[in-house]
Amino acid sequence: MIRFDDVTFRYASNDLFRLDGVGFTIEEGELCLVIGPTGSGKSTLLGCVNNLVPLFTGGVRTGRITVDDRDTTLLPTRELATTVGYVGQDPLAGFVTDTVEEELAYSMEQLGFPEAEMRRRVEETLDLLGIADLRRRPLRSLSGGQQQRVAIGSVLASSPRVLVLDEPTSALDPIAAEEVLALISRLVRDLGTTVLLAEHRMERVIEFADSVLLVHPDATVRHGPVRDVLRDAPIQPPLVELGLGQGWDPLPLTIREGRRLAALQRRRWQDDPPALPAPPAAGETILRAEGVVVEYPGVVAVRGVDLALREGEVTALMGRNGCGKSSLLWALQGAGRTSAGRVTTARRVSLVPQTASDLLYLASVRAECEAGDVAAGAPGGTTEALLRNLVPTIDLDAHPRDLSEGQKIAVVLAVELVGDPEVVLLDEPTRGLDYAAKAVLGDTIARMAAEGRSVVIATHDVEMAARSCSRVVVMAEGEVVSDGPAREVLASSQLLATQVAKVANPLPLLTVEEYERAAR
Repeated sequence: MIRFDDVTFRYASNDLFRLDGVGFTIEEGELCLVIGPTGSGKSTLLGCVNNLVPLFTGGVRTGRITVDDRDTTLLPTRELATTVGYVGQDPLAGFVTDTVEEELAYSMEQLGFPEAEMRRRVEETLDLLGIADLRRRPLRSLSGGQQQRVAIGSVLASSPRVLVLDEPTSALDPIAAEEVLALISRLVRDLGTTVLLAEHRMERVIEFADSVLLVHPDATVRHGPVRDVLRDAPIQPPLVELGLGQGWDPLPLTIREGRRLAALQRRRWQDDPPALPAPPAAGETILRAEGVVVEYPGVVAVRGVDLALREGEVTALMGRNGCGKSSLLWALQGAGRTSAGRVTTARRVSLVPQTASDLLYLASVRAECEAGDVAAGAPGGTTEALLRNLVPTIDLDAHPRDLSEGQKIAVVLAVELVGDPEVVLLDEPTRGLDYAAKAVLGDTIARMAAEGRSVVIATHDVEMAARSCSRVVVMAEGEVVSDGPAREVLASSQLLATQVAKVANPLPLLTVEEYERAAR
């Protein structure tokens, strides 16, 4: 269905190849998971399938790409659009209408679908994605996760034979992500749709994938069966990392397989349970929110929340999409609206928003770093050094708008950290980051906590929360419904448990490192 023959691509502004002699074949009805380090070229590869690269991005592409045995460079754009549906990393950037229902119908209108068929397909898509209650909502009023579901729906409505999805679940809570992936799996199994899907949170996707396409930093790729590629991949989900460390065979790809392989170890722990790490002690309270209410027209986003942030504490703020996490962060920072209640602090509060590009306005990454140094009064090169720690391969001469979502977040985070804030609020900071980059971010967060800062991470990434956070606050319908130590909240939850916690249950182990220590 999709075939790359000796495909090479580079941007006209430099001689670095983003793809170099790439060749592979994706069969009809195959779900191929595309993985690779942040900035390795995954989005570039996906954009080549429907000619967004280079027609939209610019650059020089050679080689041959065929979809359904037709050369994409020879196909009219309209004909290619009926075959390949594409959803990028930033759903808001791809919207062209004002409301959810209009957006779902727009592509079909452009392709000349009959009105009655458009109506039927819109209703089916609303039900499939569970967004019927959003049909008349303005797109800009939706949460990031809701926007992403609408973006996927706008492509699914016209029933393309090939779906190209770039980080489709990165802004979704666990339940919404499972629903979207289950839908994609049904399209593959029942309708024979071919899916090329890039995702950094591999733990969500590997059980659905038929193959893996690994994009290396040297611009080459490897395509093959899931276990074969992941066994030697430089980035691996926790379950695969655990299986390799324990010498399990076959390598587990699902929780069921992992639990079967860990059954003997769990029985040993019943007789001789290991000691669990104690949570780190927190310092004095440096920010306090009391009765905070945030209202928008017709919506109460935050309902009377009380929250105290302490020195040296890393807090995960979790909950389903639209529960009020981002609104609460903006209220804590002081720039967002607060309809009632108060936030008191004598410290500097910094916020990295979910849409990092909102804070990027200069012509190059280098210029953003230099401006960060000037604004913070820091020595030249300080921001660049912080950025290099997060994303070593980033191109300083690139325009910030041309970066991947993960790279954009890294740039904004570096600019914010150079200002030495004492309270750091991060809204979905791991979106678009691979496991290695998340590990570096985790080290950065740990250093901030060791320096006495209070860090709050609004996230759907339970693996990141388990590794980096000592406390978890869960919100629902604008209210705090759970607040406690990370181990207590995550391990006891059916929805928020990590892969390791599910394998080790009932012993509340959260990470691969904890499991390996306990199994010695």
